[in-house]
Amino acid sequence: MGASLEGTETKSAYKTTELIVYVVAVLAVLIASYVVDTFDAYDAWRFVTYLSIAYMISRGLAKAGSRSSE
Repeated sequence: MGASLEGTETKSAYKTTELIVYVVAVLAVLIASYVVDTFDAYDAWRFVTYLSIAYMISRGLAKAGSRSSE
């Protein structure tokens, strides 16, 4: 009964390893499209879009169970 529900359960986005993995993956895709001849910019940006959608879904799921004091 003494437990406080103030604050949030999840960390801010910039403090998570998800963001670091997302940024590294985007950079890897863009560098690969620059280096590999058969991997063009269209494919690279399509994969960056997929990564962005996956990141937004993962953050949404992380925040879905969070409590807010607001």
